[in-house]
Amino acid sequence: MFQEYDVIVVGAGHAGCEAAAAAATMGSSVLLITMNMHTIAQMSCNPAMGGVAKGQIVREIDALGGQSGIVSDKTMIQFRMLNLSKGPAMWSPRCQSDRVRFAEEWRSILENNPNVDFWQDTAKNIIVEDGKACGVVTSLGIEIRSKAVVLTNGTFLNGLIHIGEKNFGGGRTGEKSATGLTEQLVTLGFEAGRMKTGTPPRVDGRSLDYSKMEEQPGDENPAKFSYTDTKPLAKQRSCWITYTNQEVHDVLKTGFEKSPMFSGRIKGLGPRYCPSVEDKINRFADKDRHQIFVEPEGWDTVEVYVNGFSTSLPEDVQYAALRKIPGFENAKMFRPGYAIEYDYFPPTQLKSTLETHLVKNLFFAGQINGTTGYEEAACQGLMAGINAHRNVNDLDPFVLKRSEAYIGVLIDDLINKGTEEPYRMFTSRAEYRTLLRQDNADLRLTEKGHEIGLASDERVEAVRKKKRETEEIIGKLSATKLTPDEINGPLEAIGTAPIREKIAIAQLLRRPQISINQLLEASPTVTELLADYATDSVQQAEINLKYDSYIEKEMLLVEKMNKLENLAIIDNFNYDVVTSLSFEGREKLKRTRPSTIGQASRISGVSPSDISVLMLYIGR
Repeated sequence: MFQEYDVIVVGAGHAGCEAAAAAATMGSSVLLITMNMHTIAQMSCNPAMGGVAKGQIVREIDALGGQSGIVSDKTMIQFRMLNLSKGPAMWSPRCQSDRVRFAEEWRSILENNPNVDFWQDTAKNIIVEDGKACGVVTSLGIEIRSKAVVLTNGTFLNGLIHIGEKNFGGGRTGEKSATGLTEQLVTLGFEAGRMKTGTPPRVDGRSLDYSKMEEQPGDENPAKFSYTDTKPLAKQRSCWITYTNQEVHDVLKTGFEKSPMFSGRIKGLGPRYCPSVEDKINRFADKDRHQIFVEPEGWDTVEVYVNGFSTSLPEDVQYAALRKIPGFENAKMFRPGYAIEYDYFPPTQLKSTLETHLVKNLFFAGQINGTTGYEEAACQGLMAGINAHRNVNDLDPFVLKRSEAYIGVLIDDLINKGTEEPYRMFTSRAEYRTLLRQDNADLRLTEKGHEIGLASDERVEAVRKKKRETEEIIGKLSATKLTPDEINGPLEAIGTAPIREKIAIAQLLRRPQISINQLLEASPTVTELLADYATDSVQQAEINLKYDSYIEKEMLLVEKMNKLENLAIIDNFNYDVVTSLSFEGREKLKRTRPSTIGQASRISGVSPSDISVLMLYIGR
């Protein structure tokens, strides 16, 4: 009935979709197994993509040749660039998505890839022969063979939904959980754990009074995620902000004794940076209000997502508390919020390719690795799909360094440090964030994506053009000078010191008060100079000029760190013979099996003296 596939992907969430699309685009035959064909790329939580650090990840996925940025651009209903008041390393794109159209667009992309087949079923077991993953057995008892398997099970592994004192099996509301896989993997020697996440109630937007809320419109000139020719938004829908109050908190507290989180019925740890509303009012008792973001779910629906009100309290308590929020006095609830517990596998059991140490050609991606968020899942799926394809074709691993991408930071953190709570990306996790900006993801990654057969020829040519233009612009801005007569008036209007003699435009642009747009408005010389260049290239040149000293400093740090990254450790290195290693360091090194001295230095519990001993032992 089934051919032997190159890659089987289990689960069709954000990780599974990117994994299937990547492997198939690169030439592998792919079978995507999902429990429900109607929930492919379902946005289980809020209908949004991007945000602080997460937006950088979406742009990196796009730059490599992935699909999340394209899907987001085609289905967004609002776009905002966050943190524009800060430096460009902090600028983060975010969009509000149409939940239904997002899933439809993803399914269309996958169905239009001739190398992707689909099967609606549940994978119950992995076929393992001679230490290699060779396919899956489904709940229907069907054996499907493959050369590699990528598990992207999300919250479905032994998922348990909690609402007040009620709990029932499920991977998502209205969908059953997946059983069998965890138990098999544990018998194979894998360590498993439990985590928890949650979601807020959904309400009828027609029942809300928006006059009592603060409007949050999109950007006046919306940008987009993808570096391809997707169209920016011509119209947008607003989001809204309101706040809880003491009355809301008092109502919520009446349900605390029935809260599965406080009663101990939930064993798994939840995301620290996205707590439930009951957790917030318990942990931050000194605060008399918390922000609530009121987010529309699409163009043609009245359903509204109540961001900031994630809860697992009894539904009657949720409803009573909601109606105390300004603007929600007459709110009608579509469904209550809930918490969900699920199995995950500590990611220290993975290589930097996301292949497991224990079973060759078996890859884990997404929430199964202890992460939270669509973007974190999608980038793992992309990397797992790429490396599954490369494994079955005997090609070298594809790994991104911490200095090359937020994706590299995320995977490096997971495999070296592990996580005991849902891992979420932040800009603070990236030590080279001045290099890892959202504006230059294409310059950093598209040629790499092209080399592995994922990014198209058109994409790489566009990047090369951007590089050429950026260099030309910097050259012209450095060589062209403005006179005091031409520019002093606008400079004084901006509030910066006038010049006394001719000055290079590049030198003026390094002043923090001055932007390239202000110079374009003030000076015909600058306007004429840059008339033929793309906006992206002009912005890139401005950032490079303004922040060149910071960029240079980080590049020197990268160079220093790369010396350690280039010191390889053989796969079967026997740490037991290195008697000078600390006991903890030896155990952590044996468990994580780092491939380089640089990776070893980032493992929690491995001390600098352990690294010195290792370097001496391998002759460095």
